Amino acid sequence: MEMSSWVERANKVLMKNVGRLPVVFSRGTDAKLYDVNGQEYLDFLSGIAVHAVGHSHPNVVAALKKQAEKLIHVSNFFYLEEQILLAEKLAALSGLERVFFANSGAEANEAAIKLARKYGRTRMGGKYEIITAYHSFHGRTMGALAATGQPKYQESFRPLPDGFRYAHFNELDSWEAAITPQTCAVLLELVQGEGGVVPIDPAFFHGLAALCQRHGLLLMIDEVQTGLGRTGKFFAWEHLGVKPDIMTLAKALGGGLPLGVMLAKEEVAAAFEPGDHSTTVGGGGMAFAAALAILQTMEEEKLPERAAHLGAELKAEFQSWQQELTIIKEVRGWGLLLALELSIPAQPVMRACLEQGLIINAVSPTALRLLPPLNISKADLDRGLTILKQALATAAK
Repeated sequence: MEMSSWVERANKVLMKNVGRLPVVFSRGTDAKLYDVNGQEYLDFLSGIAVHAVGHSHPNVVAALKKQAEKLIHVSNFFYLEEQILLAEKLAALSGLERVFFANSGAEANEAAIKLARKYGRTRMGGKYEIITAYHSFHGRTMGALAATGQPKYQESFRPLPDGFRYAHFNELDSWEAAITPQTCAVLLELVQGEGGVVPIDPAFFHGLAALCQRHGLLLMIDEVQTGLGRTGKFFAWEHLGVKPDIMTLAKALGGGLPLGVMLAKEEVAAAFEPGDHSTTVGGGGMAFAAALAILQTMEEEKLPERAAHLGAELKAEFQSWQQELTIIKEVRGWGLLLALELSIPAQPVMRACLEQGLIINAVSPTALRLLPPLNISKADLDRGLTILKQALATAAK
């Protein structure tokens, strides 16, 4: 069946809550995707930072086949071998002793919000407010949406849950001014992904960590997009040397299967008691098996280190482009989470790349986001860069 027929069928049944591009994919391998007509694309979006080890990695495929024949789901009334193994692995990697599994990044952030509020109620005399950043993105469930400091996502769904205050990213005075007698925690990304790939200023972060220490606030870091090697470390906070009290992960952890996780320090996690929070599936056997295979692959192939190395090379390459492509105003990001800020609209450049077989993302009206797999081959990376540079050169004319 032709692409147009598939798109026509989709538009008759799918809700119109997402602005999809008219491409229907049928398979993928490594950094490549293939549509239903057989056309090849280079994937520099990775399912929005999901496919850190590429599409259909043999280790992940083998783990899923094995797990499907073994056990898929038992509910959280019981334990599952793979659940325990994954929790142990994540605790060892992060140094955060307690783990809660959910089905998405938004659910992980909901759990973090609830844990912070329970901690504030029982350990801080009833405090409940959480400060988050303007231009942040923490998910689309009602609690995570209330934490998201972007009115464009919120307006249609008010009234939102209260108890959230907002401060300006990288402006310490703004955060200090937002603290009230009811504040129990701060929640932030270390690179604002949906906010345009804006990295945190280390001086600001260390100042904020000191503020949390001084006021007894929980430091919560949303690593849904930055976690698991994307920035050149397993966790972005490792660049800054301050371990959070609570951290959330998703995206790359499940590699496309629904999986999110909240990790917390022992003394913070102790605020949760049986019945406070749960989920029917919370990842499940297939997602746990995939995650274990992904983490093993990341360690064996040294993918965080590779992301750091390739990211540095890419930034240098993009900065050299600025000499001839003056429409590139800024190059931002850490590791393989990068953005090009343009002086022209980003959407036409993104669409021009798509027509030539390169998938990137216009993350804001004037910014292109690049999130290639951490194990992308040098040949695929170079081919994608050739397409991108040509699209930018054409747009600059």
